Amino acid sequence: MTSAPSYRRVLVKLSGEALAGERGFGIEPVIVRKRAEQLTAVFREGIELSVVVGAGNIVRGGVAAEQGVDRTSADYMGMLGTVINSLALQASIEGLGVPTRLQTAIEMRQVAEPFIHRRAVRHLEKGRIVIFAAGTGNPYFTTDTAATLRCLEIHGDVLIMAKNGVDGVYDADPRVHKSARRYRSLDYMDALTRRLRVMDDTALTLCMENRLPIIVVDADEPDAFVRAVRGEMIGTYVGADTAYCPD
Repeated sequence: MTSAPSYRRVLVKLSGEALAGERGFGIEPVIVRKRAEQLTAVFREGIELSVVVGAGNIVRGGVAAEQGVDRTSADYMGMLGTVINSLALQASIEGLGVPTRLQTAIEMRQVAEPFIHRRAVRHLEKGRIVIFAAGTGNPYFTTDTAATLRCLEIHGDVLIMAKNGVDGVYDADPRVHKSARRYRSLDYMDALTRRLRVMDDTALTLCMENRLPIIVVDADEPDAFVRAVRGEMIGTYVGADTAYCPD
């Protein structure tokens, strides 16, 4: 692949499970290293890169709330889980020789910088990968919404949603329904009205209102992130005035 990047500034959203491997919980160092290599490959394309990681491999606020934990407390537990994942990812990326900065929406200065919009942009301009942790800092908002918000705040060109074992958006769960069809492209409103679970509705609506394009790819495909930032047809593209286009 020799094509030049189609985007200048990119945010990649990883789920917490993307760091867990086959077990689905905890942190698997080999998998974290793999994700770090994928992100570093994007960075070395000349992209200004930022990352948001979920915490589903440690704790899910919604699930904890269903089990009797106060919802606000449960969501804060999830935010702290994203910090643990982000620290692991930061260490692995820096082990590959790439400078990073970790910023959190909840202040914990011994661990990371507090999120400051202008400082984050300056880090990107200076050639550092910026990892945003602790969600939005508020309960009742998912890390999908946090990723969308941060991408808009840093004036990102595209949001890459990395799914686990699924190479795009389908009309049904392809792991259950063998006849499920993948969409090559979707308009925001199609994604919302068809309930295709690209991301949570709050995040998707925020993308739609600000015309922020989304590319959904498989995190397990080694070169998926690089291909996406090069503008290749991969996964599912969700954007404004985009034709409904199933495979």
